[in-house]
Amino acid sequence: MTQAAVAVPRRAREYETIYVLRPDVTREAQERIAARVSETVAREGGKLTNLENWGRRQLAYTVSKFRRGVYVYVRYLGNGALVAELERNLRMLDDVLKYQTVQLRADVDIDSVEVAPENVQFEAVEPATEAELEEPIERLLGLEQAPERERAPRPESEEGDVDLDAEEAAVGEAEEEES
Repeated sequence: MTQAAVAVPRRAREYETIYVLRPDVTREAQERIAARVSETVAREGGKLTNLENWGRRQLAYTVSKFRRGVYVYVRYLGNGALVAELERNLRMLDDVLKYQTVQLRADVDIDSVEVAPENVQFEAVEPATEAELEEPIERLLGLEQAPERERAPRPESEEGDVDLDAEEAAVGEAEEEES
């Protein structure tokens, strides 16, 4: 008797990684990094399902003296070794400021996932101009400088030190006046 060949589905996890590039990164460098990410996923037996360039955006906080960065979103199927290798590659690149990987689903059949070719085509953004790189963060966020709050002078003792007892009494009097 011969055994019938049974196709065993390949199982994997689904991940997404977002990495942030320097705002002054060139088109060629963006494309080179995206190609390296794609090659790493393929070499480690994974499957790239989506690759998007979200463009130049404001960072939540300053990273390596940059206030903006080029965000790139990558979605793929693979295992933990793939994630470790991808993050190792991103860590070695000078143009990558930050990256983060999140597991989306734990058990996915790799062969059942269809990928549209246009979903994995990378489109680089144009390099930033000098004016964009030097623009103050307040202007980027649409905030104006708030005026500093005026404070009453602190009472001083005879020696010139701040008299805390007198200051507490002044605060107590101000609270009584308000009520």
